[in-house]
Amino acid sequence: MTVKLATSTAGDKPYRDEEWQMRVDLAACYRLADRFGYSDIVWNHITARVPGPDAHFLINRFGLRFDEITASNLVTLDQGGNVIDGSNDINVTGYVIHRGIYTARHDIACVMHTHTPYGLAVSALDDGLQPVIQDAMMFYNRVAYHDYQGLSTDVSESELLATALKSHNAMILRNHGLLTAGATVGDAFIRMYYLERACRAQIEAFSTGQAVRIPSTDICEHAAQQYKHFPPGKYEWPALNRLLDEQDPSYKT
Repeated sequence: MTVKLATSTAGDKPYRDEEWQMRVDLAACYRLADRFGYSDIVWNHITARVPGPDAHFLINRFGLRFDEITASNLVTLDQGGNVIDGSNDINVTGYVIHRGIYTARHDIACVMHTHTPYGLAVSALDDGLQPVIQDAMMFYNRVAYHDYQGLSTDVSESELLATALKSHNAMILRNHGLLTAGATVGDAFIRMYYLERACRAQIEAFSTGQAVRIPSTDICEHAAQQYKHFPPGKYEWPALNRLLDEQDPSYKT
């Protein structure tokens, strides 16, 4: 099934302006994820909600590396997993992991899932993420956990993921990886940046074999509250987009 949309003034793409901008933002997120070492050959997925009433979302074409993603080669899916626009090459795990979150959380516009090295390591720890450094404080008592279910190919896991996430915007998929979500693409990306950095610091600190100092619960909660004044992506995302535009603006095509 296909849909006919108005032509965007951003170019000759057959998309509304709002969708085209979301496509550009999501393509930028893929390129930045690759630059920061968050890609996994052709695996993993970042999605974004298509603006409008149809409950569609954008996902990468399966088989492309993150550095090959552009605004125009993203694929549109509906809630039933049907391709509305783009290639039929879709990683089913991307559909399963992301679909339920968009259904349950209308405040979320982007979901990012990774298999980052330190995120994988922390996902295998019983105690999960620890408030070892300042970057971890934004996730203090604000990160969800989802138990490993095997490869995410069963659509029933979609609802389990959404239930586990609850009102949080970060989740550790045990023995699997990390997931972040946000009201914007930049929001989700920057949460992933700090979540992976918190995981890295934790693994490196504990690997020294020395006693690791953990701040008190009161201080951790105080720091978490302070982060409300620094919305993820508000300042970082424009700076990162300028970096892409200076070095390789092809993601916008």
